[in-house]
Amino acid sequence: MMSNLTLLRLPDVMKKTSLKKSWIYYLIDRGEFPQPVKLGARSVAWVESEINDWIAERIRQRAKGRK
Repeated sequence: MMSNLTLLRLPDVMKKTSLKKSWIYYLIDRGEFPQPVKLGARSVAWVESEINDWIAERIRQRAKGRK
């Protein structure tokens, strides 16, 4: 069982990634962004570590592009 997981709501994900809501959902539809966790009928959140990993991968891709 996973412990010490932090969930982020959409405004937090938007702030952390500097992406707009529509772009986040576009990337999710394309399989290019972490899937949200359903919390209730109209409520979702994202696992913070998955968002951090996604950001780190963008940084790694940037570094590869400079070579």
